Amino acid sequence: QVQLVESGGGLVQTGGSLRLSCAVFGRTLSGYAMGWFRQAPGKEREFVAAINWSVASKYYADSVKDRFTISRDNAKRTGYLQMVSLEPEDTAIYYCALGALSTTSREYYYWGQGTQVTVSS
Repeated sequence: QVQLVESGGGLVQTGGSLRLSCAVFGRTLSGYAMGWFRQAPGKEREFVAAINWSVASKYYADSVKDRFTISRDNAKRTGYLQMVSLEPEDTAIYYCALGALSTTSREYYYWGQGTQVTVSS
């Protein structure tokens, strides 16, 4: 059994920053990529960023490139999403997930419950 718990969401003003964390509990994570997705009200879940196990490969959605940074610390069993220059369009529930390195949500096997990020204008 694997459990993912996100934290770090909140309310910030436009231009602000947040750092999301994703703590992983349960069986070993060896080999799993970690991805971050988000879902805004009335919209489908969309890819944000992904990182492979060895941290050698990272992928970003065009909408967050140069503003968001994905990282992970396998020893701490925790992943991170550093977000800067936040915009109202970034408002969404953010989910972390474990699975195959992909921009597609169906390639991820384990999901957290999500953390709300709200950016006020």
